[in-house]
Amino acid sequence: MTYRVSYSIYILHGIYQPKTEEVVRMTIDISPFETEMNRGFLQVLVLVLLETDMYGYSMVKQLEEKGYGLEENTLYPLLRRLEKKGLIKGKWDIREDRPRKFYVITKMGRDVRAQLLKIGQRQNEILNRLLKENQNV
Repeated sequence: MTYRVSYSIYILHGIYQPKTEEVVRMTIDISPFETEMNRGFLQVLVLVLLETDMYGYSMVKQLEEKGYGLEENTLYPLLRRLEKKGLIKGKWDIREDRPRKFYVITKMGRDVRAQLLKIGQRQNEILNRLLKENQNV
């Protein structure tokens, strides 16, 4: 999902002198910022989601229902990395026509998740304090 933010910059004295008195319009693509922010957030989401056994496609669908769009080609490499680190455990279910690999969080994954949630909470508190302070300026 790509968001584009358009805003106007009014040229003030001494910063830049345009040849005309027009408002300079700029469009900034925030998708690289969004991608960077989503990397860590997605890891936490997966660790929260995997309290019960789930396979990849069901994770994608559940996250979409919660308002977080995700492509499978983003999720599967993350699942492999988390499994390699021992934060989740995968097991194949071959009872149905289509074999599916189910994942579940491990004890170590729960410990890491708790730490990450504390970090996220602390970051949100700092951000909210700064935003509140800026309202008073």
